[in-house]
Amino acid sequence: MSFTHEVERMCPIAKGPHHGPAPIPEEGKWVKVSQISDVSGLSHGVGWCAPQQGACKLTLNVKEGIIKESLIETLGCSGMTHSAAMAAEILQGKTILEALNTDLVCDAINVAMREIFKQLVYGRTQTAFSEDGLPIGASLDDLGKGLCSQVGTMFATEEKGVRYLNMAEGYILNIGLDANSEVIGYKFVRIGKMLEEIRKGVDPKDAYNNNIGTYGRFDEAVKVVDPRAE
Repeated sequence: MSFTHEVERMCPIAKGPHHGPAPIPEEGKWVKVSQISDVSGLSHGVGWCAPQQGACKLTLNVKEGIIKESLIETLGCSGMTHSAAMAAEILQGKTILEALNTDLVCDAINVAMREIFKQLVYGRTQTAFSEDGLPIGASLDDLGKGLCSQVGTMFATEEKGVRYLNMAEGYILNIGLDANSEVIGYKFVRIGKMLEEIRKGVDPKDAYNNNIGTYGRFDEAVKVVDPRAE
């Protein structure tokens, strides 16, 4: 280590009290984090790519600085889904510092990693006050039946109004309108549960019919619209 001439000429002055880092909440404990291995928690980070065409929601479960579990959900970019597959293989087993400095293939996933890193090291996690945190596999609780991401997709124009395409319940088949042509409900099919039944041997047509449901006052609709064709 080298010093400038000005610093070399300075006389030494003793340092006062050393308070150390402020404690942060971690899995039901208050921890003074001085190194990466002091960090634990489960949290989420959201990132976006440079042209903001796609987005990523990244969930990590970290124990003593090591990523033990990752859930990567992407939206809006087909290439991003392949990047997510690669990132999922890369992340687990790394420290959160290693992961922050690893090329996770896609800008959106890299940004999500940056955002979740800040939450983890500042104690702003979902498990900050949960004793012992959450078990490995807890991120799957955020998914719908059949382990399908919950996706909301809506489209609207000033001239023609709104079209519901996907809701938390699933794929929208029809939207119901009242006498004023306002939406009062919708019919949907639960994609995740339907595919689970098909995988277990149920006839596809039966599986489809078994998982159709409605929301709102759909049964009172004056007009029913296919949002993808009308």
